[in-house]
Amino acid sequence: MPRDPASLDRPLRRWHRAWKDRWLAEGGAAARRGATIDMLVFDHGLVRYAWRNLHEIAPGVWRGSQPDPGMIRRLAARGFRTILNLRGETEWGSYLLEREACAELGIELVDLKLNSRSLPTVETILALDAIFARAAKPMLIHCKSGSDRAGFVSALYLLLRTGATPEEAGAQLSWRYLHLRRGGTGVLGFMIEAYAAERARSGIAFRDWLATGYDREALTAAFEGGAMAGFVTDRVLGRE
Repeated sequence: MPRDPASLDRPLRRWHRAWKDRWLAEGGAAARRGATIDMLVFDHGLVRYAWRNLHEIAPGVWRGSQPDPGMIRRLAARGFRTILNLRGETEWGSYLLEREACAELGIELVDLKLNSRSLPTVETILALDAIFARAAKPMLIHCKSGSDRAGFVSALYLLLRTGATPEEAGAQLSWRYLHLRRGGTGVLGFMIEAYAAERARSGIAFRDWLATGYDREALTAAFEGGAMAGFVTDRVLGRE
């Protein structure tokens, strides 16, 4: 009988954890070197060098993939003042280098962890809205690939802060940004579509819908992702 593909990952994951523990314990130049290798190889940083997925969604507000230190320096040179990291605080080399670069360059790094395959609570959406209200601009919103969580939060920004229609906001979750609507990550766009349908029926504002009509459990249960697209987003692309 073929082995579970997930079981094939376990030896590599154990080795990766032990290797990371070594350079984290050493600190200094060894930690920076280890973090760079971790970012480039294990966190798909080499792919992001070729495609940043960087787009302006509103004046002074950009979306993109996980930035490396070189990109953060370029953002600082362009006057960027805030980076909203939707991966949360992690031990990925990418995050350790990002935190260090932001501290050195005077960019505020805001960490808020979202999952690309589950809907956030109302409280999390309101926390994002509070960040939108206070964040100094220009601001970069990023996740890992810039496709799913960055697109979803960009859609929320447009709905909460610009008066965009749900159709305009939902365009942030499209193939243009490598978002797969039929995979597990498609639940994010499904939420925007659910609001669009209710708005067309009743004219309800997004904030009012969040307070009275948003039911994340019911929406999750109603969402049906395509099996093949789900395999691609979860296993091949390694979406978080």
